[in-house]
Amino acid sequence: MDSKTSVIDDIPMHWLEQGEGMPVVLIHGIPTSPALWRKVMPLMPGTRCLAFEMVGYGESIPQGVDRDISISRQADYVAAWMRHLGVEGAILAGHDLGGGVAQIVAVRYPELCAGLFLTNAIGYDSWPIPSVKTLQASAPLVSHLPYTAGKQILRLLMYRGHEDSGLVRESLELHWVPYAKHDGAAALIRQVQALDVNDTLSIADSLPGLGIPACVVWGAADPFQNIEYGERFARDLDAPLHRIEGGLHFTPEDHPDEIARYLLQLVEQVRSAQMPYGIQE
Repeated sequence: MDSKTSVIDDIPMHWLEQGEGMPVVLIHGIPTSPALWRKVMPLMPGTRCLAFEMVGYGESIPQGVDRDISISRQADYVAAWMRHLGVEGAILAGHDLGGGVAQIVAVRYPELCAGLFLTNAIGYDSWPIPSVKTLQASAPLVSHLPYTAGKQILRLLMYRGHEDSGLVRESLELHWVPYAKHDGAAALIRQVQALDVNDTLSIADSLPGLGIPACVVWGAADPFQNIEYGERFARDLDAPLHRIEGGLHFTPEDHPDEIARYLLQLVEQVRSAQMPYGIQE
């Protein structure tokens, strides 16, 4: 997969890209980056996968300084980036905070979104989770701790959110790299200080009216985002809910085969919906 950058509205925006075909925009959450989708993208034949890096995250951490990096604003960044690339009618797939971004884009910019895929995503009043609220409350202290303190915070999140200890180590070392390069714990605090539950509450009532193909896949044992929220998404979006029994939070890393399989099913559903009436492949 290729790492790409474009300057859009004076902001260098980064993403990973692989393949050709129907566009599938993949959006990560906290404390990750587009690399969250590294195991999923190679399993998506016939699609153009574009894993967007949220402004203020990953290698884009420096771009988050003195900028609005709220979930609501990230949706605007994604829309500007998609328009810059000439991408419309894409499937938006979001995990964790990225799921909140995908929902807002779908509501605010319907021409950009032909299908919605959510996996262990924030929404409604499901977030910020207690540990993040604690970080928000202690932000002045934590932001001045040694930068390696951020790695300890990430380690706790990774251990609670992954099923396999070996994958915890792989994921931790991978996702810690940009924090180590760019401000450490202070960068993480900037991210959590920007989180506001009103960003998803404000669009929650619009989800049932989207009227687009959708799919919800959930690690049913997620300690951060309860399966009840996955069930609520499925009802509001009139979408199937695929439970990963025993699955925890970081489903794109723990269960890439299942995520890719259900994403491809949604791709076919969207393709069928876009075909002229009466014409079949």
